[in-house]
Amino acid sequence: MNKLVIGAQWGDEGKGKIVDILAKESDIIVRYQGGSNAGHTVCVGDKTFILHLIPSGILHKDKICVIGNGVVIDPKSFFKEKATLEKVGVDIQDRLLISEKAHLVMPYHKELDAMQEGKLGDNKIGTTKRGIGPCYVDKYARNGIRICDLTDEKTLKEKITKNVEEVNKLCDIYSMNRFDAEAIFDEYKEYAELLKPYIRNTVYYLNGVFKNRKKILFEGAQGSLLDIDFGTYPFVTSSNPTVGGVFAGTGLPHKALDSVIGVMKAYTTRVGNGPFPSELLDDMGESIRKKGSEFGATTGRPRRCGWLDLVVVKYAAMISGIDSIAMTKIDVLDGLDRINVCVGYEYEGRKIGFIPSQLDEFAKCKPVYKTFEGWENTKHSESFEDLPENAKKYVEFIEKFLSIPVSLISTGAKRSETIIR
Repeated sequence: MNKLVIGAQWGDEGKGKIVDILAKESDIIVRYQGGSNAGHTVCVGDKTFILHLIPSGILHKDKICVIGNGVVIDPKSFFKEKATLEKVGVDIQDRLLISEKAHLVMPYHKELDAMQEGKLGDNKIGTTKRGIGPCYVDKYARNGIRICDLTDEKTLKEKITKNVEEVNKLCDIYSMNRFDAEAIFDEYKEYAELLKPYIRNTVYYLNGVFKNRKKILFEGAQGSLLDIDFGTYPFVTSSNPTVGGVFAGTGLPHKALDSVIGVMKAYTTRVGNGPFPSELLDDMGESIRKKGSEFGATTGRPRRCGWLDLVVVKYAAMISGIDSIAMTKIDVLDGLDRINVCVGYEYEGRKIGFIPSQLDEFAKCKPVYKTFEGWENTKHSESFEDLPENAKKYVEFIEKFLSIPVSLISTGAKRSETIIR
């Protein structure tokens, strides 16, 4: 069975751990969108790994991992991540394939990202400034440089020269330092040699393994509410983390996907700006942040924290056809007297159960809560039956509200701290 793991909130839901667990029963693990703006944290024994580009399944020594054509790749970030893994004994040689159709993040993309974000002032998106957005802009403007361009020095030099010429016009307008096309070409010519062992036509490869009935696990980055089409635009990422991104980002047909697993925290977080109806701007929000270590794996920024918003999760489930829920960090709520869950919004005096497309309208939505009695400790529960009674009621209400089973409950960061139902 081929499975997809996606975020059912605003990202940072704990997808890395869920992919790591499910990778054990898979043959191939595939990233299909995003770039080094992703931050997947996985704990194995006493070691913690933070992965940005390389799929989380790489931590299983017998698995093949693929970076699909929908991902944008910063070679500098990739080799830094590779070196970090190799330092602790994780060898990726012969186990990682990179699509020759994937686009490259260039040095000017990162500078443009920082400049554009800075210009927005108080209205900034909250990007990681890793050049992801500008890289996707070039992709869709048909000016992008792809992995396959690295194999032809003449083509690579021509494309870099042309792009730098245009970028330098912007640099002059915004008083930025100009870029040296020759220096960038020399840098990426070196990357060409280093990346050569990993480059593959992954469209043919993945369709081949699908035909041969290998088990494929698709790893999404970011979250459903950050989707460029379906998220809280413009406070979104520049790709499609939702189910449609799988097919555009790999070249596989829709029938290659059998099951969609939505990952959600037992509460809600988001990074960056944009509406967040259930956000807690008090001591409770700060307590959840500290207990849940809610700081970005990529940027270190503190995450905004709030109660679980089931309107958000239900929307994510609808647009991606989520079949089951993996709930993470239920242990962070241990010890609270009362726990709220957002089950709807109040907008201009009436209750609604949907997310308005207009951001100004969504910003005016007030959460309608259902309150639950708290519980003491979920940390050492090995089965659903072991959970405190009130924690079980919490999970059962979520299942009923969503009409989707909660098939996995994470009670801590370690692999062993997982209840599979």
